Amino acid sequence: MNINMDTQNFTNNGPSLEVRKDIIKGSRRISNYFWLLFLYLSGFDFLLTGSSSYFHKNIVSFIEASTIAFIPQGILMVFYGTLAILIGTFLLSFVIWDIGSGYNEFNKVEQVVRVVRKGFPGENRGIFMSYPFEDITSIDLEIAEAINPKRIIFLCTYDERRIPLTPASEEPLPLATIEKQATSLAEFLGVRLNIIEVKF
Repeated sequence: MNINMDTQNFTNNGPSLEVRKDIIKGSRRISNYFWLLFLYLSGFDFLLTGSSSYFHKNIVSFIEASTIAFIPQGILMVFYGTLAILIGTFLLSFVIWDIGSGYNEFNKVEQVVRVVRKGFPGENRGIFMSYPFEDITSIDLEIAEAINPKRIIFLCTYDERRIPLTPASEEPLPLATIEKQATSLAEFLGVRLNIIEVKF
């Protein structure tokens, strides 16, 4: 999964240095399409194999499973197949609704930062947050180098809130790239940049 922050500086009439907009990609990523395909194919394969063992008949010609004992192998295959299909369906809902997509807008003209994200359908389908420039104290870049490294940019306010600007669930960008993004953003907002290294 990739963190994609496509930066655009613009006004209604064209490029400008007054408004910066970082586009955040949501769940419609190539990696999620791969996992969808994998989960559904493996899920149906296990489910059909387990069902074939129960009926002692090959439901699908290319799956030889009639000789497999339903207890315990067949039951386990039905269970794992059903589980994979359910997880795939859950992931499919994320992709269809493009959960997590949105943008971060930094507007010098209006002196406001807007953070917009898509959620699940319902009252919270659209998540909108706005913060005046005067409430922003710093930009934090949190770096955690471990088996699953995390590199997240936070918007910090005077009331000690830390608003993540990059998705924490995604595969992090190279360190040099995200440091450049954080530095650029801090300079644009005119606030300090704090680099925080988290030790495990």
